[in-house]
Amino acid sequence: MIDVAVAGCAGRMGKATAAAVQAADDMRLVCGIDPHGHMGGFPVFASVAEAVREASFDVLVDFTQPSAVEGDIRAALPAGIDCVIGTTGLEREKLQELADLAPEGTALFFAPNFTIGAVLMMRFAQAAAPYFPEAEVIEFHHARKKDAPSGTAVRTARMIASARDFESSAPGRETEIEGCGGARGALVDGVPVHSVRSNGFSAQQEVIFGGMGQTLTITHNSWDTQSYMPGVLLGIRKVGACEGLVVGLENFLD
Repeated sequence: MIDVAVAGCAGRMGKATAAAVQAADDMRLVCGIDPHGHMGGFPVFASVAEAVREASFDVLVDFTQPSAVEGDIRAALPAGIDCVIGTTGLEREKLQELADLAPEGTALFFAPNFTIGAVLMMRFAQAAAPYFPEAEVIEFHHARKKDAPSGTAVRTARMIASARDFESSAPGRETEIEGCGGARGALVDGVPVHSVRSNGFSAQQEVIFGGMGQTLTITHNSWDTQSYMPGVLLGIRKVGACEGLVVGLENFLD
């Protein structure tokens, strides 16, 4: 039995994660962590540090905010608690710095996206990248999302860049007219990334490749928090066999 704590349990993803853990035969929800709410059926602590002092659990799942996640990891990981992190906003260097706090046999697992479709989208984009001279990423999220670009978009752009041995020749920031900086998007390892934030969206990403006389578009949509739960549970089940920093759900799919 895997004992689990969920940070951000009063939020949209946290609630779904808590329910998924409770429904799993091989897991037990020990507690939640959230300073803004109390849930029925399990204890809720105001901070991860308090939960570590007052309860015993094997895995911390974090769906909080970019401003909170680093502190949560710093409280849990040195205590030998494996961390499954879905909160985006931390750079790879910071994740490695935090992973270095882990004692032997403890892991920090971060996934920018827990949906199987998003993992496949990134793989397909990486496979297509060497064959098209141009590539751009457009991601759409709800208006409440705290970070831009999304973690999925950043990872997609970096996977595209890693698969190419050339740089795009498309017009870039130098073509932006005065007063309209940012029209060509943020450059992530040379790949333009555009973030749309609006009510009406949940989570959607398009990767657009262009070549002579053709385009290829890879699109993934996530309409409901339930789409993330199989990946979250997979991360909880697999993280105990890992050590140090692990980035990307694809590590557990092969």
